[in-house]
Amino acid sequence: MVRPEDIQAYIAQGLACEQLQVAGDGHHFEALIVSGAFAGKSRVQRHQMVYAALGDRMREEIHALSMKTLTPEEFAAQS
Repeated sequence: MVRPEDIQAYIAQGLACEQLQVAGDGHHFEALIVSGAFAGKSRVQRHQMVYAALGDRMREEIHALSMKTLTPEEFAAQS
């Protein structure tokens, strides 16, 4: 069974993140991903970047992942 820590490590390996939090129960996961690489990208493009970091795991190991993808500036504005 995939753990939130595993997903967090997979994302961190493939995407430079300023802030990264993943929670879940082994089947459904939620992630907060803050990355400067998201600047100028649409929400769909940001999600595609995360999917690329996860690779085949998204089809094989991870069944449901809800993502909040923000730039550092967007994250700071929320705080």
